[in-house]
Amino acid sequence: MSAASVSPAATRARLAAIRVQLRPATAASLLVVAFLAVAVIAPSVLTSGSPTTIDLQHTLLSPSFSHVFGTDDAGRDLYTRAVYGARESLGIGLGATGLAMAIAILLGFAAGLARGIVDAVLTRILEVAFAFPVLLLALLLIAIRGPSVATEIVAVGIGSAPGYARMVRGQVLHVRQAGYIESAVALGHGRWVVIRQHLFPNAIRPLVAVMTLGVGQSIVWASGLAFLGLGVAPPSPEWGALLDAGRDSITTSPWLEIMPGLVIVLVALAVTSLGRTLQHRLEGAAR
Repeated sequence: MSAASVSPAATRARLAAIRVQLRPATAASLLVVAFLAVAVIAPSVLTSGSPTTIDLQHTLLSPSFSHVFGTDDAGRDLYTRAVYGARESLGIGLGATGLAMAIAILLGFAAGLARGIVDAVLTRILEVAFAFPVLLLALLLIAIRGPSVATEIVAVGIGSAPGYARMVRGQVLHVRQAGYIESAVALGHGRWVVIRQHLFPNAIRPLVAVMTLGVGQSIVWASGLAFLGLGVAPPSPEWGALLDAGRDSITTSPWLEIMPGLVIVLVALAVTSLGRTLQHRLEGAAR
């Protein structure tokens, strides 16, 4: 049936179903992600200030109508800095997740398609790497390369990859046993044709939601590293750097920690909620 042949009544029914399925949590998450997208693309739309403007006459002001998040020890508006820091923080989250998934797909498919001793060796390597704490691996990489945005992306990406790789391997093993794979082989399709046209697309599709969940997780990990002084150094407005900058004033000016922390938690929850919703939709479509 072509798109033109779909009746208006059917279209209205689909739109109504979408509205019914759009839960309040999902709608709130979409609003947060939309706000985040604006902050990344055009932060000047959300604030007229500059993240680097110093005002020594208004230092360490608590949150108010004029300064929603308060100000830091240099008089810089914390809300403005959080808005401008969204681009760097989201870049770290997307970069780390993309790197982790690229490594996971390579290792997971290699382990899932291999047989015998090769499969056993790759599986044991993934299990050992998965058991290795992500934080310790990140600390090791940062100690070697020094703190920077690129180092955070590499550290968080490599640390997260083993867990994703195990998921990819399990998905490949599951799809390998599907009836349409056996049918394609019985029809005489070559190995690489079966992998490219049938195995790869069907094994990767459920992982789209996992990638969404990974973005929020990567932002949290990167912020944790920055809080320990191992991420992007102040005066960068990156959210983890904001936490690091306010660490020494946590007892006298708690908003320096609370406000960036709430932003990180809110974004992570919103992205995770959308990832869960997408996962349920994909699982429902698969049925």
